[in-house]
Amino acid sequence: MSSARQEVVVKGEFPMHRGGALIDPTIAFETWGELDAARGNAVLIFTGLSPSAHAASCAVDPTPGWWEEIVGPGRPIDTRRHFVICVNSLGSCFGSTGPASVNPLTGDIYRLDFPTLSLEDVARGGYEVLKFLGVDRLRALVGPSMGGMTALAFELLFPGLAESLMLMSTGPRALPFSIALRSLQREMIRRDPGWQDGNYPRDTVPLTGMRLARKLGMITYRSAEEWRQRFGRERVSAEHAGGDPFGIAFSVESYLEHHANKFIGQFDPNCYLYLSRASDLFDVADHGGSVEAGLARIRSERILVVGVVTDFLYPMHQQHELVDGLSGGGREVEFVELDSLQGHDSFLVDMDSYRPVIASFFA
Repeated sequence: MSSARQEVVVKGEFPMHRGGALIDPTIAFETWGELDAARGNAVLIFTGLSPSAHAASCAVDPTPGWWEEIVGPGRPIDTRRHFVICVNSLGSCFGSTGPASVNPLTGDIYRLDFPTLSLEDVARGGYEVLKFLGVDRLRALVGPSMGGMTALAFELLFPGLAESLMLMSTGPRALPFSIALRSLQREMIRRDPGWQDGNYPRDTVPLTGMRLARKLGMITYRSAEEWRQRFGRERVSAEHAGGDPFGIAFSVESYLEHHANKFIGQFDPNCYLYLSRASDLFDVADHGGSVEAGLARIRSERILVVGVVTDFLYPMHQQHELVDGLSGGGREVEFVELDSLQGHDSFLVDMDSYRPVIASFFA
């Protein structure tokens, strides 16, 4: 059994981790498979910054999901054996309450009146979905990228609820390099006159700022070697329209332009700003005084950490920091280092490397 997008409304006041509160927020999610009689086969997935809860297709919604080759019958996270739940992040724009949602207290869109968002809030949203579904323990908690930090936040807020934990291309906190990149992306959006201090109309978003921010993001999600192998110095076949002497001349520029334009029609700029900032703000050290003390509070019995050599947003030394901090205390910790070419995005595209690793963990 699988379902298209569902929603749970958390009635009453939803206190935010860094102050403020939401009233009756909605959390969107999707599920695949069935909860067994013992209610012990649930798997919860937190997403990266931009995906929705649609991790895989189903009969009701046959469009391919962002993790189509991982979640499903006979796939590494096998929905014949597991009840899989994927949650859309609080603060996002795919059904969960966020800056683009209507504030019930004012009747107007939240925009920048939305409280400061933390990944602890996103984790709490996932917990509310589990309560709604009647799930009080997880066979596994899964998080790639920002979702990995959200999974850590979940474990720190609700220790012992997840038997197993799988962290991919993530870290216990954002590094200065990653913060600097995301800060520049946010400034690109905010400097666009169309942003209007966050008060842009729904149908007139800051296109230039969003397009530039997405291009920079895409450059950082992949590796320089992949760009070299895929595009080299190949030129575009037609001269750039308008005769702009500084316009698109190389295939790699054309690729970035195409995918940036595709993205800006899908994602709300203020939601992007809030989620980006939430990624920077998260720090395991806030839950114990140091990263080591915070990680020592994780109660999952079995943990898999997967890192990619070419990922410079969450480099290998952060993966080792996770492994070192999570080892001990009776926890079984496994570390897999992948030599994928696709950098940070490898968990989305290098399925030949990821399928056997994830399948082995869930076997």
